[in-house]
Amino acid sequence: MVQGTMSGAGKSLLCGALCRIFRQDGWKTVPFKSQNMALNSWITADGLEMGRAQVMQAEAAGVEPDVRMNPILLKPSSDVGSQVIVNGKVLGDMDAREYFRYKEKLIPDIMEAYHSLERENDIIVIEGAGSPAEINLKQHDIVNMGLAEMVDAPVLLAGDIDRGGVFAQLYGTAALLEESERRRIKGMLINKFRGDKDILTPGVRMIEERTGIPVLGVIPYMYVDIDEEDSLAPRLRRTGQQDDSRAVLDIAVIRFPRISNFTDLAPLESDSMMDVRYVERADEFGSPDLVILPGTKSTLDDLAWLRESGLEMTVRKFAGRGGAVLGICGGYQMLGEELLNPEHTEGSLDGMKGMGLLPVRTVFTGKKTRTRMCGTVLAEPFSGASVDAYEIHMGVTDVRGKAFSRIAQDDGNQNYPDKTENGEGKDDGCWSGNVFGTYLHGLFDSGEVTEKLAAWLCERKGLSYTGKKRISRKEYEDREYDKLANSVRAALDMDAVYDIVFRRQQRG
Repeated sequence: MVQGTMSGAGKSLLCGALCRIFRQDGWKTVPFKSQNMALNSWITADGLEMGRAQVMQAEAAGVEPDVRMNPILLKPSSDVGSQVIVNGKVLGDMDAREYFRYKEKLIPDIMEAYHSLERENDIIVIEGAGSPAEINLKQHDIVNMGLAEMVDAPVLLAGDIDRGGVFAQLYGTAALLEESERRRIKGMLINKFRGDKDILTPGVRMIEERTGIPVLGVIPYMYVDIDEEDSLAPRLRRTGQQDDSRAVLDIAVIRFPRISNFTDLAPLESDSMMDVRYVERADEFGSPDLVILPGTKSTLDDLAWLRESGLEMTVRKFAGRGGAVLGICGGYQMLGEELLNPEHTEGSLDGMKGMGLLPVRTVFTGKKTRTRMCGTVLAEPFSGASVDAYEIHMGVTDVRGKAFSRIAQDDGNQNYPDKTENGEGKDDGCWSGNVFGTYLHGLFDSGEVTEKLAAWLCERKGLSYTGKKRISRKEYEDREYDKLANSVRAALDMDAVYDIVFRRQQRG
């Protein structure tokens, strides 16, 4: 189990690195996180919802993401409440106090998921959450030391030196734990180090003497383009245009207060032609080549924010001048004429007038759509591009215009053309001139939509498009996982890690 001294210490990526290393070494490995709080989620092949971090780790381990790897997912819907998802299905909405009292009832679900994975695999890499020393939350803990005790897992404790005070982080965390919990920590990691690690030697020796726990590695600060957790992602802080001579296309993404699944945009961010930046104020808008309204956990609340911030009018004027606008999921719903909330499943409002840029109308109901889809884009600038994506949303949208794509449920057999010929497909989204809307998350993952988008935007600017073939997101990420694993392997005492994993006698 990898625990951290704080949120953002790098637990998710360290777990991903270990999953990849163990896979490279021939071990059948899976990730596990009993409870994840995130707005970036994923739909499994059997239509269940799980946190994106465990999807990343599963991909690093070379296995299909499975909801058992993340049995509890909390999707914040307000500052004090979350939608609670258990085993991939919505249990309901709870405020923090209610969930704190309820969560102990979920232990059987956690243990059933864990033990079923245990029977099928050699190694399980477990990710903790936040810090194990959050003493106000330790009662009935199901995600840090409480879980480690339930499954008898040895622990690696990671501290973040990039934020400063790493020795105080490590020592303070250990000092606040119970003696039995301290004994579970078999090694400490100093993460995100820049510079000559030899200068850390005196501090490493002292922390080892004072805690009695060995430091097993100083992990260098590295940039890998792999899916991140929500609010701490550095990419969301990119609010201005970057000084990058290769980027000729300016992509402005509206950063909603409750932005979700911004990982949809990762393929654009990794494209050297595109400068992707996140906009929160009208004075940051500039003159983009494309505006994207991404997904959101609270469509009506974020539409109200868009309106109050002045960005709605800015986007509408931009579209009126012929500017390209793309809405994904909640962003697509906002682009319509009306959003109705008769059952109050989307907050307390009865409904709102939409932005009026697409001829669609959405009605929110209590049913949540969770489906893996594949298909072909119909909208002219991207016509013919294949997509392998997923839907995850509340609400049913009535479309009175042209469909964005033609899709069918993905059963993993790559038989989408057969399904469309048999009439099993359905229309998705809508487009009208320069405005596009779709429910498809992962729209850019295949590479084909990205390629056609870049060509179209270049043509609109009078630029020549090189026509470079773009690899799929999966191929790209596979290289990044190897890069991550190789860097961590070189910095980590893997002999000691294997001693810990297989409970061998540790060296003195």
